[in-house]
Amino acid sequence: MAYEEVLKAVFPLLEGVDLASCMAVSKQWRHIARDDFFWKCACAKRWPSICKRPNPSTLTYYKLYQTFYKRRPGRTLLPPRLSFDDLEFFIDIWTEDRFIFSEVVPGPILQNGIKIPPPGVCDMLRLHMESSEYKMKVPVEPRFTVPLSQTVNVSVLVGRKDSNKVACILNKSKFDYIDRTAYRAMANDYLDFSPVYPFTTGIRAWISLLFMDSGNEGVVDVFGIEMDFMDAANSKEEVLWLLDMLDWK
Repeated sequence: MAYEEVLKAVFPLLEGVDLASCMAVSKQWRHIARDDFFWKCACAKRWPSICKRPNPSTLTYYKLYQTFYKRRPGRTLLPPRLSFDDLEFFIDIWTEDRFIFSEVVPGPILQNGIKIPPPGVCDMLRLHMESSEYKMKVPVEPRFTVPLSQTVNVSVLVGRKDSNKVACILNKSKFDYIDRTAYRAMANDYLDFSPVYPFTTGIRAWISLLFMDSGNEGVVDVFGIEMDFMDAANSKEEVLWLLDMLDWK
């Protein structure tokens, strides 16, 4: 069998990535491997239905494979329209019989967080607070104590100074998960987005009470509050875009 015939028998069996590597061997291999029949075979392995059409959707099957064979890297976000300077957060936390925290927290305070964990924080919580993950934190001053036997709820609203509008982040959510190992109590709620974004659903806001032992059995000493949106927003810019999409009233 002639040299070219061997290549033409082998090339249809290759994956697209391997076929592309063959094109770099020599000018002769490149010339043979550019035959669109081989790229149709490569496309058929990944998208067999598209090869049922008489002609490719793009100019060539080679171009089709080049365009879609791998995920595109994440696109850079445009600068957010909101700023933490324009926001203030209304955080209310209560037990069964009384409010234990009710404050208006300016956006820059929540953004700047807790720079240095206070003395007495457990190692696991310290590592969590010092990680590179983007989370908003606010120190609780004065601190408050919470009996673990009581039900604790939280509501968080966010206000815009530029438009005097308000949106809901959490509404009467219960701190129903207490991690004594990580010294955090967590509550969550699904975000309500503007009707302008009908397909943006299923994203939750999480708020955590950061605590340490108070010295009394069954009672924790809360020194900080943390809020984040898990994997939905992992940077300041992503958080601001997410907040911008809420159902502002």
